[in-house]
Amino acid sequence: MNLSSFFIKKPVFCFVLISFLIIIGVISLNKIPLRQFPDIERSEITIDTLYPGAASNIVETKITEIIEGQISGIDGIESISSVSRDGRSKVSIEFITDKDINEAANDVRDSVSRILENLPKDSDPPEISKIDSDGNAIMWLNLTSDDITQLELTDYAERYLVDRLSVIPGVAKVRISGGKKKSLRVWLDPSRLSKYKISVTEIERKINEENIEVPAGRLESKFRDFTVKLDSNYKSVNDFKNLVIKRGNNFSNVKLGDVAKIEIGPEETRQLFRGNGEEMIGLGILKQTEANLIKVTNGVKNEFFKIKNELPKNINIYQSYDTSLFVSEALKEVIFTLCFAIILVTIIILLFLRSITTTIIPFLTVPISILSTFIFLNFFGYTLNLITLLALVLCTGLVIDDSIVMLENIHKKVESGMSNLKAALEGSKEVFFAIISTSVVLISIFIPIVFLEGDTAKLFKELAITIIGAIFFSTVVSLTLTPMLCSFLLKVKKQNISQKKIENLYINFLVFVLERKIILTVLILVVIFCTIFVFKKIPKELSPREDRGAFFMILESPE
Repeated sequence: MNLSSFFIKKPVFCFVLISFLIIIGVISLNKIPLRQFPDIERSEITIDTLYPGAASNIVETKITEIIEGQISGIDGIESISSVSRDGRSKVSIEFITDKDINEAANDVRDSVSRILENLPKDSDPPEISKIDSDGNAIMWLNLTSDDITQLELTDYAERYLVDRLSVIPGVAKVRISGGKKKSLRVWLDPSRLSKYKISVTEIERKINEENIEVPAGRLESKFRDFTVKLDSNYKSVNDFKNLVIKRGNNFSNVKLGDVAKIEIGPEETRQLFRGNGEEMIGLGILKQTEANLIKVTNGVKNEFFKIKNELPKNINIYQSYDTSLFVSEALKEVIFTLCFAIILVTIIILLFLRSITTTIIPFLTVPISILSTFIFLNFFGYTLNLITLLALVLCTGLVIDDSIVMLENIHKKVESGMSNLKAALEGSKEVFFAIISTSVVLISIFIPIVFLEGDTAKLFKELAITIIGAIFFSTVVSLTLTPMLCSFLLKVKKQNISQKKIENLYINFLVFVLERKIILTVLILVVIFCTIFVFKKIPKELSPREDRGAFFMILESPE
């Protein structure tokens, strides 16, 4: 059986096939997301519920426990964890690895929708998200001002900046840190409430009754229709001060301003965001899971420069944190290593073959095989990261082996006096099953990794698929492109004296080793035992520690 003979006799078809692989590989490369490491995040759903003004124990009993009891029956849950803070409940649901995250999110939404009536009326509706609401931002932009308050600065950011940053492709969410939302704060005086015999519940009910805007129907006539709306008359602090809380029998009125201090202030005064010695607003950019990290950060940076030029003179914005800098530098180092490996392999082949035209053959097969590997990555939905690039570096030697075996056998036939075409046909036929069997053995080594489960499997599954894809396409290229190019480009030079000396030296060494099998066996056993000993002594961890030029301090204060 000689599959290569078809491509040797049909060079145009072979060229079209390889061109097709190159084009699909380039398209796949452009579609593959870019990130630092493979996606090893677990299938996790977060339920966030805000209950302003409620203590943590009230949030626990009125919201968190109710949500936990409702969602506990969902299929595929591995664990449920919750945190109840003052005014906020957060429930995190971790699903098993096989559970589809979109299906899990729909199950959680359906389950939570059944208990909305059981939650406090003053609480916000639960917010269900597939990303952790406490997830790390990939970039932080800071907003400062010398002459406007944090309330006004937060309002400006929400009105003009959050939407502009949120619509950038790949951005999942823009988180405002240190923001202070404007609210009306009513400070009640207990002594005056006692004097006028008014309870806090009465004041709350009165404010809710009076400060409303509701639709009031429609006025219809023969020629015109009007929509009627009952507008609230409470627009300022003075309006609320004049709100009548209680009416006396002698036509006297108790106003809200008589029993309380009313002012405009932030909803939450216990949050503070500072940087470089000044108070500021932080805009944290969270990216989508499948988004390209470098493209997202570049898009944010382009929008950042536009915003900087359009900001009022009394507001400043600057970039304080960017995770893409480390990732891009790390990827550049790996890509450089990959290119250096290809060049080094080419130089070594050139030294042995002593022919530039002959060296072109294996030099073309390496980048074509590596570029075709991206087809596999795109098909399985994987990303371009440090692990997959490392796999491509490791594959550089593997993908060229098949081409060298094919090239060497055809080269030997040409040296014996055959024409290039006949040597390509005979040589490719002899090594066809050798190349196939070698590739099958290599692929079978990495196939078990694909069937692993757990976090380690997620980390190394992409490495295995990358190596399997590279070996598969290198086999295809070595059986098609390599013999076809050999039939046109292969040139043979006679061996010189130095090459014959090196060949004789190797043969003499091989004879010496084979005659002393006991010594060779002892050496192999010594190497095996030394390897085991060193392996036990080497420290082990999931990933190496890396210096990113930043450190974080987390302090826990007394309750």
